[in-house]
Amino acid sequence: MKWKKSIVGMATAALALVLVACGSQNAQDKQISNKELNLSYPTEISSMDNTKASDASSLTMLYHTTEGLYRLGKNDSIDNALAKSYKVSNDGKQYTFNLRENAKWLNGKHVTANDFVYSWRRAADPKSASQYAYLFGQIQNYDAIQKGQMSPDSLGVKADGDYKLVVNLNKPVPYFRRLLSFPVFFPLQQSVVDKYGKSYGENSLKTNSDGPFILKKWNGTNENWQLVKNNKYWNAKNVHLQKINVSVVKNPSTSLNLFQQGKLDITPLNGDQVVNYKNSKGFKSFTGGATVYMMLNQKKNPILRNENARKALSMAINRDELSNNVLRDGSVPAKGLVPSKLANMKANNKGKTFGEKSYVKDAVSYNLDKAKSLWQKAMKEEKMSSVKLSLLTADDDQSKANAEFLQTQLNKLPGLSINVTSIPDKTRMSRQDNGQFDIAVNKWGADFSDPINFLQLFESNNSMNFSKWSNRDYDNYINMSNNRDANDSGKRFNDLVNAEKILMQNQGVIPLYQPATAELWNTHIDGYIWNPAGMSRNWININIK
Repeated sequence: MKWKKSIVGMATAALALVLVACGSQNAQDKQISNKELNLSYPTEISSMDNTKASDASSLTMLYHTTEGLYRLGKNDSIDNALAKSYKVSNDGKQYTFNLRENAKWLNGKHVTANDFVYSWRRAADPKSASQYAYLFGQIQNYDAIQKGQMSPDSLGVKADGDYKLVVNLNKPVPYFRRLLSFPVFFPLQQSVVDKYGKSYGENSLKTNSDGPFILKKWNGTNENWQLVKNNKYWNAKNVHLQKINVSVVKNPSTSLNLFQQGKLDITPLNGDQVVNYKNSKGFKSFTGGATVYMMLNQKKNPILRNENARKALSMAINRDELSNNVLRDGSVPAKGLVPSKLANMKANNKGKTFGEKSYVKDAVSYNLDKAKSLWQKAMKEEKMSSVKLSLLTADDDQSKANAEFLQTQLNKLPGLSINVTSIPDKTRMSRQDNGQFDIAVNKWGADFSDPINFLQLFESNNSMNFSKWSNRDYDNYINMSNNRDANDSGKRFNDLVNAEKILMQNQGVIPLYQPATAELWNTHIDGYIWNPAGMSRNWININIK
C-alpha cells in the first residue's frame, strides 16, 4: 500500500491518540474518563472515495468508516465482516459469499450484494483510473475490460439475490479472501455516488458509511476531522469509542511535548526520542511488511535509463548509516524490495527463504568507489558532463532528514547535483503519480502477505509503475507466477525469486530501508490491533481499561 499505501501500504504511518481531558504530566498512566479521544495522523486525507483512494491516511479512514466482506483481526487473521460464510468451488475459481442481512447505510437502506457488484465494476472500469484496480486482476474478464475489449459490466462478479455474492476468477488465488479486507473491495451505494458524481468523496458531506464510524467535519483540504460512532453499524455494540477527533501532526517533537503534558495518549517517536524512551513501560515498536525505496523516472530523464547510472546511485548510499545514525528508530537496511516479514516464505520446509534466495548483495551494498566509476561510465555513455536531478519527498520532519542524508550521499558522485523538493504528501503523491519527478522516495506497505504484492508493482503495465522501468523477462516471471505456476507452490516460489533478482540486478528500484514505527502509549488503552500487511491500523476494538 502506498504509504503512499506510501504505502499499502499497507498503513504504517505514525499516529497519536490525544486525550480530551488534560492535566496529568505522565500520559502513560493517565486514566481516560470517557470514550472520546483525539487522534493525530501525520498526513492529510486525499480522497474518501474507495475507488480513488491510494494513500495511507485516506485508506485508514475508509477502513474505519466503511465495511467490506472481511477485516483483519489479531495475528493477521481473516475475520468475517459483512460475509457470514463462504464456499469455494473445487477448482478454486468460484467464490460464493453469504452476506449479513442486518448491515445498513446511513440512509437506512440495507447493504446488498449489488452494492459490491457496483463498486467492483466501478473500480475495474479504466475510466475510473483506480490505482488499486490491479488487485482485481485475477477476476474474470478484468484484463479485457482494462484493454477496452469488454464492458465493466462483464467483470466476473454478480449478485444472486440481495445477500449472495458470486465471484468468478481466472485462476485459483490462494490469498483471495485476504484481498477482500482492503477498501477498494468495499461496497458503494450507487444512488449516493450518482448524487454527487465526480465530487463523491471530496468532503465528509459527500461520503457514505456502512462501517463503525462516520466521517464528520472534513472539507476536503483541512487537517482536522472527526470519526463519530455509527449507531447503525451492524456490530455497533462492540465499538467502545464514541468519537475520535483527528488532526494532522507532522512533528514528533510537538507530539512528544503534548504527550508529556498529558494531552496526547499515544505519540510517535523519532530516532532521537527512541534512544531516550525505549525502556519506558509505555514504549511499543511495530515492524512489518513495508519498504522505503527510491523510484527513478526512466521516462523523464535519459541518465536514469542507463543501468550503470542506476547502480551507481544505489551503491552511493550507505544504508547502515541511514538506519543507525539518521532514523535510529529500529528501522533496518533493506536487502531487497520485498520486506523480511514477507521474505520468510519458503518453497518447502527445508529450503531457503525467499529473502535468502533472492538476495542480490551489490544492489543494496555501499561501495562509493565503484559507484563513482559506474557513474562516470554512465555519463560517458550518455555523453553528459554534468547532471542535475530533483529528489521528491514529503515535507514531514523525518522525510526531510532522510532526503538531506540522501542528497549528501548522492552529491558525492562526480558531476551530479541533487536538489531536494519537500512538499505536502498529497501534492507529492499527485506529482509522483503523474510522473513529475526525477527521483522520488516512496514507501509501500503490503496489501496482503505475499511477495507478489511488491513485485507486481514493477510490471511494465502496472498502474503503480511510476518509474516506467520495464523488463520482458521480469514480466514473464510475474506472469508465470500468476498463471501457469499458480497452483504449484514450488514453481511459483522460484518465479518470484527470479523476478526479484532481475529487478535488483537491473536496479529497477533502489530499496533503502524497512521502517519501524516506535510509539509511547497510555497504558490504559487496550484492544488495539496492528498487522504487518494490509490495513495495519485498527482502532475499532480499542477500549479503556
